[in-house]
Amino acid sequence: MAGVSMKDIKTRIRSMQSTRQITKAMEMVAASKLRSAQDRAISSRPYFETLYATMNDIADSTRDFDSPYLRPRREGKLLCIVIAGDRGLAGGYNGNILRMAYREMQNTDAEVLPIGKKAVEFFRMRGVPLVTEQYAEAAGMTIGDCFSIARVLCDSFLSGQYSKVLLFYTHFASVLAQTPSSLPLLPLRVSEQKTNGHSFILYETGPAAVFDAIVPEYFGGVVYGALCESVASEQAARRTAMDSATKNADDIISDLSLKYNRARQGAITQEITEIVAGAEKV
Repeated sequence: MAGVSMKDIKTRIRSMQSTRQITKAMEMVAASKLRSAQDRAISSRPYFETLYATMNDIADSTRDFDSPYLRPRREGKLLCIVIAGDRGLAGGYNGNILRMAYREMQNTDAEVLPIGKKAVEFFRMRGVPLVTEQYAEAAGMTIGDCFSIARVLCDSFLSGQYSKVLLFYTHFASVLAQTPSSLPLLPLRVSEQKTNGHSFILYETGPAAVFDAIVPEYFGGVVYGALCESVASEQAARRTAMDSATKNADDIISDLSLKYNRARQGAITQEITEIVAGAEKV
């Protein structure tokens, strides 16, 4: 029995060592990808922040400013753009943002534009209508794809198909903190802090026309920025999860090694006892 027990323990130790090698390798890959993803997320922020400031300046340049993107709508569906990952093994990264978006859709007439394989699978299983499955690979999305999404959602909003557009993504606060977030895109909200028409900029064809032309570009930047934030958050979450898994594997290997040594010592003691008992009988 001692031999079988020792063999069992040794097999488990080898299995855990193999698992540890996998989790350690995944941690290193995630750490490598995180650096570039983090840089991309930080560098993308000034783009849409500048566009947002420009839109506020335009809206503030005239007292009777109006745009169809600013008008609330009572009719139409809710459109949710949900960004998740393409793979698992990232802790609660996928589950947190998907559950948050799904709760928002409860008891509403909603459609989803999923970005990422996990988002597509999650909402397809729950029977939520999908606008498209074209963006099932979040890692393969480009800034051009984000601008295409922005143009489509702007056209759909203006046509009355959607009354409200929400964006769900994971905000990258730090390597150790990622926050599921929602951002209302349409109807657009600009700053309510007026500056009494301090802007002296003259806009060709009028401020409203320039504003309406900037809105799709702004949304493209917002979606791209949210995508960058989500990708960085996914890599950070995966790195943390795999680091925790590696440490747990180390603890299990240490515990199994202790049990193996105890079983080995017990087997040796038993053999010595049997030898001594046999010698005394002789």
